[in-house]
Amino acid sequence: MKSEKKIKKFVAISNNNNLFIGFINITSYGYAFVNIEGFPKDIFIPKNKTNRAIDGDLVQIKLKNRKSGRKTEGEVIKIIKRKRKNFTGILKIESKSQYGSVVVHNNAIHVDIFIPKNELKGYTHNEKVLVNIVKWPKNSKNPLGKIIKGFGISGEYKTEIFSLLSEYGISYEFSKEVEKEAREIVLKKNLDINNMRRDMRNINTFTIDPINAKDIDDALSIRKLNSNTWEIGIHIADVSYYVKEGSFLDQEAYTRANSIYLVGEVIPMLPKILSNDLCSLQPEKDKLSFSSIFHMNNQGKILKSWFGKTIIRSNRKFTYEEVQKIIERKKGDYHEDISTLFFFSKILTKNRLKNGAISLEKVEIKFHLDKQNNPTRLYLEKSNEAHRLIEEFMLLANRKISKFVSLNLDGKPSNRTYIYRVHDEPDFQKIFVLKKIIEPLGYFLDIKNLKKSINHLLKSIQGKPEQNMIENLILRTMSKAKYSTKNIGHYGLSFIYYTHFTSPIRRYSDIIAHRLLNYYLTKNNNKLKSIEFYEEQSKHCSEKERLAIDAEREFLKYLQVKYIKKYLGMEFDGIITGFTEWSIYIDLLVFQTEGMIRLRDIQEDIYTLHSNNYSIIGRKKRKIYYLGDRVKVKLIDADIEKKQITLGWIKKE
Repeated sequence: MKSEKKIKKFVAISNNNNLFIGFINITSYGYAFVNIEGFPKDIFIPKNKTNRAIDGDLVQIKLKNRKSGRKTEGEVIKIIKRKRKNFTGILKIESKSQYGSVVVHNNAIHVDIFIPKNELKGYTHNEKVLVNIVKWPKNSKNPLGKIIKGFGISGEYKTEIFSLLSEYGISYEFSKEVEKEAREIVLKKNLDINNMRRDMRNINTFTIDPINAKDIDDALSIRKLNSNTWEIGIHIADVSYYVKEGSFLDQEAYTRANSIYLVGEVIPMLPKILSNDLCSLQPEKDKLSFSSIFHMNNQGKILKSWFGKTIIRSNRKFTYEEVQKIIERKKGDYHEDISTLFFFSKILTKNRLKNGAISLEKVEIKFHLDKQNNPTRLYLEKSNEAHRLIEEFMLLANRKISKFVSLNLDGKPSNRTYIYRVHDEPDFQKIFVLKKIIEPLGYFLDIKNLKKSINHLLKSIQGKPEQNMIENLILRTMSKAKYSTKNIGHYGLSFIYYTHFTSPIRRYSDIIAHRLLNYYLTKNNNKLKSIEFYEEQSKHCSEKERLAIDAEREFLKYLQVKYIKKYLGMEFDGIITGFTEWSIYIDLLVFQTEGMIRLRDIQEDIYTLHSNNYSIIGRKKRKIYYLGDRVKVKLIDADIEKKQITLGWIKKE
């Protein structure tokens, strides 16, 4: 922490000789930008002036010009602090060269890392490796490195998993101390049955999860109290009972902060004997939970709320598909209970949307893998009524718990510290850009009544070819949700109070939420730490969440490229989703996967990017192509190493 503060202080310092210090951001094209405190715009650094800088480095730059109306340009004259020295890349060995070279396919570094031939023993051509930059001679284009370890041949399933985890600094295995502590907890298996825990084992309870789920966080219970009142329980695995604050397990869970879900593989936040067994709410087993119990009348109004520790026994483990069939056919195990819960979930959804929530449901890309973990089938999964049933009750628990902590019985602020899931208002500059992009496609956005207008837009594009593109554009206008002790509400959900409480097996933020609520319920305020402590934990969880999302997306892209390779040479329908000065990005509709066409490869004319960045125009025929236009393309190449799909231009339909 002290070194970070020193760097921040250092960044603000500038010299008289047009010398400034800042962090460099290198683009995929090799040129870069440096953010300097006090400057309205980032400083542009040409490709040949980055001077051995790597993305994220703290650098000293010298300004070249500061004329108004033009971008301020500079050059890197010194590397003050490297952000990183280790990189994952693909080893290339040529017999005639005295060096092997590691090719790194990301924006961080744009040159190969050379490895002396005498250090390549035991490694093979096209092996994916972790390499450390040892030195970078001043007059050399390429740095010199040393291989730390190999992961296997590039493109293979296990190779891509282990190299990806290494790239993101994610540990695959747990330390001996953590595993030992987990085993000791399982051996004790103390169910903590005492007066402090409400016994709910005699009430109909079940879980609803994906078919292959093992880390089951949540369960629902339901019973009829009288002709107009139902008791609905939302039961969450009581992970914080087992994972004590400050233990080896707790420290490891905090470091990871999330479970990571790669296709066919889970990298858990907690050892599997806890995440998949002891803590998981498996059927026909007594389990400890932290519950929200609501009394609801037949109109879905909440009459009474209770929050506290419970012991439950799930009667049945359902999959989403099984529950969907029960909802549709109105028959099957516990169909009356499920139908009642579904009825109440629809009321909750209606009220949420009426209150201004944005109804954005993205289609998920799923793969079926064979025994060798090769993708054999791609399918698109959209939320069904069973998903929405669970989602609404989880949202209800998260909302009511955070409100309970935040307000006293008289409705006034309690000033109690809590961890909130917050979502700021969108960037209205991006909203205006979105408005301009969709207008040529025949859609409209009312800035004054934004949420209602976005929901109308989302409804209008259902089933249209441009649906995926517009949904992605809407997502890009939105702020990123994060964790904070400073509650600003949740814009997208239209909740004043919201937290994450319902997934403590896979999210550390939820463990924090559990501990804090338990302190307040048991009046153990002496265990509370400073608000700065919880804000730092919130920030850490937010950063790790972004890291997990990026890792999951990158692995999904690898599988998409690997799967699509079998269709080389075939023609597909696509939608234009983006432009750069050199290329067009196309969403292949059948795969919901993005590919690229170089502008110079379009034979019908010479196209240039319009100044608005969302259309291109032909120099001779003056034909214009816009974002959202439908085109026919040919699949030219699928490069697994670069995770890149190259397309050929055929025609606009």
